[in-house]
Amino acid sequence: MMRTHTCGELRAEDIGKTVSLTGWVNTRREHSQHLAFVDLRDHTGLVQCVVDNDVDVRSEYVLRITGTVEARFEGSENADLATGAIEVRECTVEVLNSATPPPFPMDERADDVDELIRLKHRYIDLRRHRMQKNLRIRSTVNTAIRNAMVAQDFVEVETPMLMPSTPEGAREFLVPSRQRPGSFYALPQSPQLYKQLLMVGGLDRYYQIARCLRDEDLRADRQYEFMQLDMEMSFVEVDDVLTAVERGVLDAAEAVTGERPPTIPRITWHYAMNTYGSDKPDLRFGVELKELTPIFAETEFKAFGTAESIKGINYPGGAAQFGRNKLDALTDFAKSNGAKGMVWLKVTDDGTLESPVAKFLSDAEKSALAAALEASPGDLLLIIADDWTTTCEVLGELRNRVARPPVSQGPYRYVWVVDFPLFVGIDRATGKPKPGHHPFCHPVPEDIPKMETDPMSVRAWAYDLVLNGWELGSGSIRIHDPALQSKVFELLGITTEEADKRFGFFLKPFAYGAPPHGGFAYGIDRLAAILAGEENIREVIAFPKPQSGLDPLTGAPTEVGSAHLEELGLRVLPPTE
Repeated sequence: MMRTHTCGELRAEDIGKTVSLTGWVNTRREHSQHLAFVDLRDHTGLVQCVVDNDVDVRSEYVLRITGTVEARFEGSENADLATGAIEVRECTVEVLNSATPPPFPMDERADDVDELIRLKHRYIDLRRHRMQKNLRIRSTVNTAIRNAMVAQDFVEVETPMLMPSTPEGAREFLVPSRQRPGSFYALPQSPQLYKQLLMVGGLDRYYQIARCLRDEDLRADRQYEFMQLDMEMSFVEVDDVLTAVERGVLDAAEAVTGERPPTIPRITWHYAMNTYGSDKPDLRFGVELKELTPIFAETEFKAFGTAESIKGINYPGGAAQFGRNKLDALTDFAKSNGAKGMVWLKVTDDGTLESPVAKFLSDAEKSALAAALEASPGDLLLIIADDWTTTCEVLGELRNRVARPPVSQGPYRYVWVVDFPLFVGIDRATGKPKPGHHPFCHPVPEDIPKMETDPMSVRAWAYDLVLNGWELGSGSIRIHDPALQSKVFELLGITTEEADKRFGFFLKPFAYGAPPHGGFAYGIDRLAAILAGEENIREVIAFPKPQSGLDPLTGAPTEVGSAHLEELGLRVLPPTE
């Protein structure tokens, strides 16, 4: 090795040792006419080295420094630095490589640099402490997850990256076939089909840290490429899957933070929607949805009198924070999310409800409203009146908008959401129900008799894991009975011929004896980001794409030469006007 120690590991007990260090020049400061201080940095930290002032080294030069560890002079110690009690003296310096000045500083000031500049020079950005920490946290998460899966007798299996196009609810990336012009592979949105076939193959317990790809718009918790812990288990019920998933997630959290989160609570999808207005509820704060419909059963206020569902939230202390302009913006936000409107009321110092609609409400209604929302002076009350789904969803968005802290702030609040609807809404084109997760999700057994008479009330053996309002992942018990699968396809309007064409390669093996099985997948990018205290998964990915999808580092996506396109049997259409 070119070094005997790393820069950040030296301590007072190393005084007197001759050491060789390697790294980058963090800073160079003049000490006297003959000496200079060089702070040498590597992935473990930095250490102060005293060098000859004639040595020409500058920021980000790559050096090898050999010298003797000595105690810093009294009064010059740096308590903010792990190596602050010592320095390296009598140094000889070997310049391993010179460097041009970096486009941004290597300290926390770089956090304020335009992200596109950071991503264009990602190889430099990765040198910073923040990125070094984040990628090592991610590595710790991966290791903990793998260890947890192996300890539970899961077998790691790699599934194909080139597969047939399958409808899984998101746009696919397609890969043209050179040998079969006009035909395409798809890059996997998930290994869903293959992992179920592994259960048919008797593998019993499968996992992999899988790369998945979806051609969807990018945002804080979504990239084109993402990594997920993918798993499947045979001869299991819901509790078995949740227990196995929970161990890996909690082991990862404990490995990063040093503390093990408590057992993850479970709530039903209906409770989550009714109480938090979201199927990925953030449990770190209150501001829960309260039922108000009975209060206005006899109201003369038309907006409430014709509504199927009326609910409200109380944002404590919010009255002073929201002037009329902000309240108008909240109303517009509610409308943009599907509501017909929004009612707001401020609670004055004497307990009076102040609002443009207050005059339309009776004293009894205002009193009951204040009691139901536990209103106190200074509070802001927000009410939505619409159908149940719209009321819940819009209030859930308002709840997050006015009160939700940053996803990385506060305690880690995991929650399982279970008992999702098997079907969600009616497809306008076909008049048939739409699957809530995917068409292979097993209905709750006691609800199967209702599939013919009341399909929209049928619950799925499906479950999501949520952390601080981010959906980490989802899963379900799968249909293993061909007759039940045919019934679900029939309800969805998928004919036998269409099912055979779209899923035949997947469904035919089930006739050879598929075991009961279920599985799950959760996003490692999202879990690592929250554990690292980041608001965007880009900060825990080595080479991410910005929101535009255009990679500033490599320039991808790029044009392809005509010869290459011809070989693939492709032509590029002219741009539309």
